[in-house]
Formats: sequence, structure tokens, C-alpha cells
Amino acid sequence: MHDYTYLTLDEARDALAEIGVELNDRQIRRAAEKDPFGRRKLPFFVDPVDGRLKIEKATLFRSWQAAQKEAVQACKLEI
Repeated sequence: MHDYTYLTLDEARDALAEIGVELNDRQIRRAAEKDPFGRRKLPFFVDPVDGRLKIEKATLFRSWQAAQKEAVQACKLEI
């Protein structure tokens, strides 16, 4: 069985700060807002119990790793 950890917006911002990604309150909220097509920059979802936006911690970190991998590939670097 998987051990999932769901984070609120503030907790997600704090978790990213732990890995050196400093975001202010407005930046994390913008990443969680839906665009005109109903998509979010980060995969936050509305918790069906308390109605707050949440994200699974490992998914949040995988999003950052995917962005880094894409940036490396765009530069044609090998790590």
C-alpha cells in the first residue's frame, strides 16, 4: 500500500522551499488557479471533504523533476 501525503497550498509552498524553490503566496496560488481551459499549472485538486485545494507531495516533486528534465533536454546537455 502507498503512503500518500496530501498538501494544502501553504504546505506545498513550504515543501518546495525545503528543496530550494522559494515561491511567494501569490505564485503558488497562480500555479493552482485554472486557466480558461480548466487546466492548472500544477495538479492541485479540490479535497471532497474540506473543499480546499490539495496536491499529493510526490506528484508535486515529480512535476519539478519533469520540468528540470525538459529544460536539460532543451539545452541538449547530458547529465
